[in-house]
Amino acid sequence: MVGVIRRMNHLTELVRIRNGPGAAILPQDVTRIHMDFAHKINGGHMGPRKVWRDSLPRLKYWNPTIPMVVNRSDNQDGPATLSIYFREPGATLASDVPMPSSSAEGFAKAPAPAAGERVLTIDMKERRSEAILKEFMDKSGAVPVKTTPQDEALLREVEDRKATGAIDRERIRQENEAVKREKQMIAQAHSEAAAIKAAL
Repeated sequence: MVGVIRRMNHLTELVRIRNGPGAAILPQDVTRIHMDFAHKINGGHMGPRKVWRDSLPRLKYWNPTIPMVVNRSDNQDGPATLSIYFREPGATLASDVPMPSSSAEGFAKAPAPAAGERVLTIDMKERRSEAILKEFMDKSGAVPVKTTPQDEALLREVEDRKATGAIDRERIRQENEAVKREKQMIAQAHSEAAAIKAAL
């Protein structure tokens, strides 16, 4: 039974990463993606952080060959940018175009575009994730992925299980509260009985 539940949880994660905001296929002229923002949400970095956590994994799932680098730093006053690199029409890029690895310490700054490449930068600071993602989709030319009937059925099942789980948790909470009250009443009765006995 545990194995079945574990497989169902893995399937649920897969369905969620395949569908939702960020599930899109990028055009062939997009060569790489770079995000730069701060660790914490204050200072206008909440929207960028949400895009990183929720949308970027879906984008990577559907575009596994496109490098996507994330640079995070402790500078809450710093910029929050999303850079889209494009191949210029007719250009052939070198196979060894340098791309830094993602960094949580601010060491993976956005590189300059290579020969035959151009870059378009979106300012994400002080913006909601929905607005950031919409501008990204519009300017990159990404095509949203439609949810398949199978995934729709699985998503409905997940929501049904969540609703059932919430009902079950509330029922268990009420049962535990009832047991707790009963124990308190028994303890109080014992205490009162002992007091009466002592007074005789």
